[in-house]
Amino acid sequence: MTEHPTSHEGRQPLADRPQEQTRPRQEAAPAGLPSDIPAQPAQLPEPPPVPGPSAPAVAVSVSVSAKGAEPAGRREGDRLRFVGAATRRIARGLDLDEIVLGLCRATVPAFSDEILVYLRDPLPVGDERPVAPFVLRLRRTDRLRLTDLEGDELVLVPDPDPTPAAELCEVRSGSSLAEVLRGVRPVFGDSAAARAALGELLGSDHPLPRGPRAILAPLRGRRRVIGAAVFLRRAEQPAFDPDDLLVGAQLATHTALGIDKAVLYGREAYIADELQRTMLPDSLPQPTGVKLASRYLPAAETARVGGDWYDAIPLPGSRVALVVGDVMGHSMTSAAIMGQLRTTAQTLAGLDLPPQEVLHHLDEQAQRLGENRMATCMYAVYDPVSHRITVANAGHPPPILLHLDGRAEVLRVPAGAPIGVGGVDFEAVELDAPAGATLLLYTDGLVESRLRDVWTGIEQLRERLAAAAQLTGPDHAPPLEALCDDVLDMLGPGDRDDDIALLAARFDGIAPSDVAYWFLDPEDAAPGRARRLARRALARWDLEELTDSVELLISEVVTNAVRYAERPVTLRLLRTDVLRCEVGDDSPQLPRQRRARETDEGGRGLFLVNRLARRWGATRLSGGKVVWFELSTRV
Repeated sequence: MTEHPTSHEGRQPLADRPQEQTRPRQEAAPAGLPSDIPAQPAQLPEPPPVPGPSAPAVAVSVSVSAKGAEPAGRREGDRLRFVGAATRRIARGLDLDEIVLGLCRATVPAFSDEILVYLRDPLPVGDERPVAPFVLRLRRTDRLRLTDLEGDELVLVPDPDPTPAAELCEVRSGSSLAEVLRGVRPVFGDSAAARAALGELLGSDHPLPRGPRAILAPLRGRRRVIGAAVFLRRAEQPAFDPDDLLVGAQLATHTALGIDKAVLYGREAYIADELQRTMLPDSLPQPTGVKLASRYLPAAETARVGGDWYDAIPLPGSRVALVVGDVMGHSMTSAAIMGQLRTTAQTLAGLDLPPQEVLHHLDEQAQRLGENRMATCMYAVYDPVSHRITVANAGHPPPILLHLDGRAEVLRVPAGAPIGVGGVDFEAVELDAPAGATLLLYTDGLVESRLRDVWTGIEQLRERLAAAAQLTGPDHAPPLEALCDDVLDMLGPGDRDDDIALLAARFDGIAPSDVAYWFLDPEDAAPGRARRLARRALARWDLEELTDSVELLISEVVTNAVRYAERPVTLRLLRTDVLRCEVGDDSPQLPRQRRARETDEGGRGLFLVNRLARRWGATRLSGGKVVWFELSTRV
């Protein structure tokens, strides 16, 4: 007779094992099941005292060789080693799939030939009330089958076609399955109630072995039953004994607590992702004369939120504000402070304040938020008409300008003090922004790490940009998206100590020939003169088909400006992919569209603008306002 080999845990597939006599024990009913289900006493062995984490309390049953029973001490040691290894494997998982997979891999084939794991759908999180009805969904099933190899030796191999089982099972109040789950503790599948419960759970298509070769173990988390695990052995295998029931209880407990933690961790990760997503812009605007691209990388998968942010804010006069900031730390608190500073920056940009004034007010806001609310920030305003950029810095790494000829230049911008220090003046500088050049704003996580200082990282970034420009050749700027990806590729395994925000701006500008600009005296003749000037500009640009619409809209907007202005009114036309008209005056009162009554003589100007223009808007400036509208050049 060939002696079959045992697993490392001591299980022998085809040998019988002695049964131990134990006394039953009744378990209290847990929360989480229908209230009308009575408590079900479970006939289980008395569990031994629970030791510390280093010595698990229960163990797996051991094999009995063909020559006789092994010593009890050796069996106990094998059980302890198996339970310790299995629980460690389960505890290594961080999400549901890893935990359930750890349970399956630890128990098949060492403990059972087949396992089916059902979890509540949906899984409640923390103190949430479970969703009714109580539904269990099959999460995973693993099964092995025996094959004959070279004589009488039998080998366990994965079964590519597992026995079908029910995918969904609704646990009804008063059913056998509800009674077993209410009892909390595992039960053998040979009793009438247990077989009925297994039939409800697995479905009629899944065969059940005879005798105590099935264990149904409820999975109870901290507050309620969240699922069930079914352990099955084949008919030719030894039956489960009372010690195996204790092992099933231990495995079910560790698995349920791990699932509870994984669900809570998943909820926290979801909240972190949503927080970070809402703190950063969903998409970048498409302002006139500039193309934008951005990237954000968290510090690590376990720290998905941080204080780095970027923004692009359209300003009056076709300008755009480019902002990159970094709040100290990469936690939920840092992300919350970042969101407040970003909102403040957007509000200040809407007031069209100079960059140094924006940083000054951000500094005051950081001090109001509390002590040690430190952040760095780079604020730049690009004007596509003048091809100039105004930059102010608050302790942030300097920007890099990649010229069209491939030269990468670190811009000399006064560093300034970080936001939150207080009592520090910020200085702004105005620099050339030639057409075709690319400005790169970034946070220190891109250039500083434990392996390199910040200035070494800045020089490596400059060289990386220059190398990327050489690949596309002179007079051909590299694509923005590819350039951002190439910049992030410079990060090595030890360079991810902080989260990273990256904002790239390609300056296209607006050619002087596509700009028309006039001053109009605030008098009754101003609307007529504005119509004549606009007509000539449209003729020069071969846009005569827009003449009627432009004259009507300009007449309405200029008339409204002249009514309240005391100083000359400005009129500017910009031709890009659209025709943009901007009318500025010194009155801070913004126009509001209203519904005019039939007897009113006025009040219909903005109604016409809203109906005929592609887009329109009004922005308050430090010295007045600008009302603008756009028309499509494609008729």
